Amino acid sequence: MAFLKGIFSKEKKDSLDKGLEKSKQSFFSKLGKAVVGKSTVDDEVLDELEEVLITSDVGVETTIKIIQRIEARVAKDKYLNTSELDQILREEIAGLLAENNTEDLEEFSTPANIKPYVILVVGVNGVGKTTTIGKLASQFKASGKSVILGAADTFRAAAVDQLKLWGERVGVPVVSHGMNTDPASVAFDAVKTAVDDGHDVVIVDTAGRLHTKVNLMNELSKIHRVVQKFIPEAPHEVLLVLDGSTGQNAIIQAREFTKATDVTSLAITKLDGTAKGGVVIGISDEFRIPVKYIGVGEKVGDLQVFNKMEFVDSFFSRQD
Repeated sequence: MAFLKGIFSKEKKDSLDKGLEKSKQSFFSKLGKAVVGKSTVDDEVLDELEEVLITSDVGVETTIKIIQRIEARVAKDKYLNTSELDQILREEIAGLLAENNTEDLEEFSTPANIKPYVILVVGVNGVGKTTTIGKLASQFKASGKSVILGAADTFRAAAVDQLKLWGERVGVPVVSHGMNTDPASVAFDAVKTAVDDGHDVVIVDTAGRLHTKVNLMNELSKIHRVVQKFIPEAPHEVLLVLDGSTGQNAIIQAREFTKATDVTSLAITKLDGTAKGGVVIGISDEFRIPVKYIGVGEKVGDLQVFNKMEFVDSFFSRQD
């Protein structure tokens, strides 16, 4: 019987279950091998479980926390059965994520008292940043928001063209000055247009170059300054897009970007094509920055608002 079954919308839940299928199969295969021949959760099983979690890209720090929690339960009940391990893991991971002081969104929404709401999107090339922006624009528009995009990743022609294509596909305007133009001027014009035309949401794409951290910081600082000429408190959100299929590399990228700029939210993409879904658990726990969106498929609707309990339920649900 699924944990919290019936609370989540069936369509979204089915998409999430399908998107995490490879991660679940890999995890439970490793878990099965770890407990084979064992009836109780002993030190050997815990050592094996630690390896399972780490190789499932949960991350070392988060894995240690989970193992410590299970050790505390074993200390209370020295005869915990290995058949209960699924449920114990589910409960302890859910408890850990519930303690990270981030609230789950119910839908694609922005604060009602902020208009336009300015989102600056950051992330290295190849993580699905521009695609995520297009899907976000579509989801916001579907929820009744008026959206405008800013093509400020001007160092890569493909990024500008791709964002324009998304704008046409979704039916939202795109402010673009073309390739090799000043990113801050694009952000300036996008926000100005949003203010003048009464748009609800501005989403600004930015260059994804980690190897020049100083330049990246300077560029983002300049974008901050120019948008603040129109809206002093903008950008209201700095969304970091990470490729979940890269596992621990996604965590490394998150560390680097959080040093370079004030990241306020996370989107984790490409979880459907990989067995590395455990990385969501590690990232959510380690950074205490809200994981707001996850990508579990190619369709626009497969970019989902992240719900911690829903994710844990899908990750641990087995097909009977």
